[in-house]
Amino acid sequence: MAQSVSPLRIPQEAKDRIRVLFMAKHAMWGGGMHPEDGNHAIYHHEVRTSLEKLGLNLDFADSYDVLFNNPDTDFVFPLLNRGGFVNSEMMIPLLCNMHRIPYLGAMPFLRGLGDDKSVSKLVCDHAGVPTAPWNCYRRGAPVLEQDLPPSSEGRWVIKPNASSASWGISDAHDFTGVANAVANIHGQGHDAIVEPYLDGYDIQCAFVTINDVPTALPMLWYEREDTQRLWTYYEKRDLVQNTEKAALKRFEDAELAPKIQAMAEKVALEFLPFDYGRIEFRLDFKTGDINFIEINLNCNLWSEKVVAKSAAEAGLSHTDLLETLLAEAFRRNALIS
Repeated sequence: MAQSVSPLRIPQEAKDRIRVLFMAKHAMWGGGMHPEDGNHAIYHHEVRTSLEKLGLNLDFADSYDVLFNNPDTDFVFPLLNRGGFVNSEMMIPLLCNMHRIPYLGAMPFLRGLGDDKSVSKLVCDHAGVPTAPWNCYRRGAPVLEQDLPPSSEGRWVIKPNASSASWGISDAHDFTGVANAVANIHGQGHDAIVEPYLDGYDIQCAFVTINDVPTALPMLWYEREDTQRLWTYYEKRDLVQNTEKAALKRFEDAELAPKIQAMAEKVALEFLPFDYGRIEFRLDFKTGDINFIEINLNCNLWSEKVVAKSAAEAGLSHTDLLETLLAEAFRRNALIS
């Protein structure tokens, strides 16, 4: 099991030489909550502050425009993932590829593969990792009851197939409710994925890539009061008060943790190279069932979220984590030896 991780370091010569463009929606934000994006603005400001502490040669951008023409930069650190249009997570990697500029994170095809929840489940199924039955109702395709995945409890969860932070999530107890929820998601321009509700706890497996190897950080889990309740986007962004008590803790179950870790490692190997990511499983303690839920490549790096908290458990500060990610990406892209 993962315990500690030694941080990678960027030589001072490279810090001075390599021009890094940090791109985030709130890269210019002065800190504090944003009225629409909530704590996402705090997150972007914190990452900028940590990068500045590293003494990097930094420039900043808060829109895609800077990449429409070939910018004067050597490397891009992209956090501008949710651009307000479908598949926006692939925009920066695609533009960087066009200009032959290296960047942090997975290539566009792998980004799309990870963000498409339905296809990522096919990848896991191929790798021999269990996942609950599901169906993706693609926008423009028929929504048929015969395609509804089975649910022993008669409850289904519906969400955009490429959602993040539980945006657009809802549940239903019959096909009419499912169809209405799917129609709502389609109306907003997205595909919809439908799964049976799985009771249990979310087990979080964070990885960073070191020397081309996905390196597991300590596993965490959300210990919740009410596992039947759906968490919403507004709660995760702190835009409304979350009254449920939930704690993100180290997961060290002697029997189950190694099983989940082995599954997570199989999944991680299917998505290399990705630099960093989070793989989520649903664990039902009553039955012992473990099911893959989703993979989030190049996910949230805020110190209050899974990857940074897991890194802290491994002995990495927030700046250590960011320097490790950049050092690996610089090496992989031949910017440093």
